[in-house]
Amino acid sequence: MRYPPGGGLTAERQAFRERVRMEAVGMFADGRGSTEIAKELRVSVRSVQRWRRSWREAGRDAVRSRGPASRPKLSDVLFAVLEEELAKGPVSHGWPDQRWTLARIKTLVGRRFHKSMRAVERDEAAVAGWGEGGVAAPGTTAAALGAWLVFEDEAGFSMTPPTSRTWGSRGSTPVIRVRGRSQRRFSIPALCCYKPGVRSRLIYRPKRHTDHKSGGRKSFAWTEYRDLLIAAHKQLGGPIVLVWDNLNVHKDRRMREFIDTHDWVVAYHLPPYAPDLNPVEGIWSVLRRTSQANTAFADPDDLIRRLRLGLRQIQYRSDVIDGSLAATGLTLTTSRLQPQ
Repeated sequence: MRYPPGGGLTAERQAFRERVRMEAVGMFADGRGSTEIAKELRVSVRSVQRWRRSWREAGRDAVRSRGPASRPKLSDVLFAVLEEELAKGPVSHGWPDQRWTLARIKTLVGRRFHKSMRAVERDEAAVAGWGEGGVAAPGTTAAALGAWLVFEDEAGFSMTPPTSRTWGSRGSTPVIRVRGRSQRRFSIPALCCYKPGVRSRLIYRPKRHTDHKSGGRKSFAWTEYRDLLIAAHKQLGGPIVLVWDNLNVHKDRRMREFIDTHDWVVAYHLPPYAPDLNPVEGIWSVLRRTSQANTAFADPDDLIRRLRLGLRQIQYRSDVIDGSLAATGLTLTTSRLQPQ
């Protein structure tokens, strides 16, 4: 049974909640995974991930409860409804592309549940700083080193296709039959690479999860990210200034040590909860609403073929890669990118 995340707890329940948090800290030190810990302590995986992040950044005391918080505006039932609405994609809710942003999610919550919500961990000042005057610190560092400015993001793809607007006979709703649902999944991290005067590049690596509900890691490990960066460095033929989000794997101690010990890569983190600043999100949007939308895949091999084909087509379209950067509001300190 999950304990309530909001206020109104008795002293006994508060003490119990504190014991659960401290038990989780002990399991962190033993190197146990978040899913395993959540199952054993009977709490949500998201709570365990939040505690682990606090523990890594500030130690054991940072995990302790700071007292009762306000009750969540959405119950578990309504939150499940929200997840279903998000899975339909932004296009089905009237937006022109398949990219979820915080502003769109806030609008959806208002329309569907008549409630106002915001991302409390997003630093609006940091987001504004990134959006003013182009790419600030990373761009300056890249210019000084003559390096590539590289944005990274990872996305998951399953046998369930994204939906888009469809045409059909009057009174007849188009139907897509899907095999396997979300039992088979691929993870793909991609790099959007920019350098003034040079044609923009897209580099990606797919990984197949045979059954992503059976436990284990559902995304790339730090070693796989390391190998991807090494391959990108060789392919680009120069140093890299890397910009990526705050995923726990990106902040892994071993990942940081790798970056610190190699002078050809420098890493920066995007502000928390700011996917709208990452041009790779635009690549996912193009991929989902072109080669993926409204497609019933025959099997996992068919899915990965479609993914590779769609990404390969984007690789040949540097204007699409440049447009993804322009859509973020960030700019490079250059007049016009020339093909090389």
